[in-house]
Amino acid sequence: MMSYAERIPVNIVTGFLGSGKTTLLQRLLRAPRLSNVVVLVNEFGEIGLDHQLLQAVAESAVLLENGCLCCAVRGDLRQALRDLISRRMRGDIPPFNRVVIETSGLADPVPVAYTLLADPVIRHHFRLSSIVSTVDAVNGLAQLAAYPEAMKQVAVADRLILTKTDLAEASAVDAARGRLHALNPSAPVVIGIDIGAEQDALLIDDIYDTEGRAREVSRWLDTDAPAAPHVHTDDIQSFSLTFDGPLDWTAFGIWATMLLHRHGSDVLRLKGLLNVQGVDTPVLINGVQHIVHPPSHLDAWPDADRRSRLIFIVRGLSRQRLEQSLAAFNALANAPAALGA
Repeated sequence: MMSYAERIPVNIVTGFLGSGKTTLLQRLLRAPRLSNVVVLVNEFGEIGLDHQLLQAVAESAVLLENGCLCCAVRGDLRQALRDLISRRMRGDIPPFNRVVIETSGLADPVPVAYTLLADPVIRHHFRLSSIVSTVDAVNGLAQLAAYPEAMKQVAVADRLILTKTDLAEASAVDAARGRLHALNPSAPVVIGIDIGAEQDALLIDDIYDTEGRAREVSRWLDTDAPAAPHVHTDDIQSFSLTFDGPLDWTAFGIWATMLLHRHGSDVLRLKGLLNVQGVDTPVLINGVQHIVHPPSHLDAWPDADRRSRLIFIVRGLSRQRLEQSLAAFNALANAPAALGA
């Protein structure tokens, strides 16, 4: 299998209807560092890039003026990604070094991430880079209250882009920003009009590579995530848990497997930095619903704090029960050692 660094990074750009996904993508694609990118969309009309098209290179693919390849996905995403690899190997399409998937406004981005992480052929060639979600500052709060799809797109994101802030009152922008932080405290909220010259970093800054993982963890630890649940009318809450002593890796794995098997659809996001028994460096975990990235190690602890820290975004699950159940699994794993002493 190809090494992690050799696999092609894939960004998922999601967001509710009219939230500015297409506008953001048009802006990002002007960057020279994104000239060798494949953009996958459901239909060409949704992306609104027709004025940039130069020539057709296949029935469902067109070459954009900046060198990007834009493909229409009218069928199964798995097949589309496999076809891209085959066509690149045959020389039917220009070489590319990144894929951006724009979902439709009502789409759940989790099945896309699942395809990248679970399909054995696709994960040999591709890796998930990040999930970016756009939110409309004018209509976003109402959409989050009315549509579960909008809530899901925010909860699973790694980056949140607040759009149309120039059309909204300052109070509305502050309210939207506060709501997004409460829903997903570990995802930075970026004001769309404030994105500067390094705007392509939104996609290129890979949060799952070696350097990106360390940066992400440092940011998680600086995040003002509520220790107690922040409860919403839609029953979605975010909270963080800490454990003072080292965790037994086997016990944690069994606990996490059982949790995701039973409640995976309600564990919208799980991130953690773990102090594992017998391991000198911290173990990083990152999951979206039933999908968990392969655990990885940081080279060193980011600070003197050696506690295990877990960040959850859940729907209808009790913080207390999750904390107690993991503590019980870990205590049971250590019981034989305690009795032997």
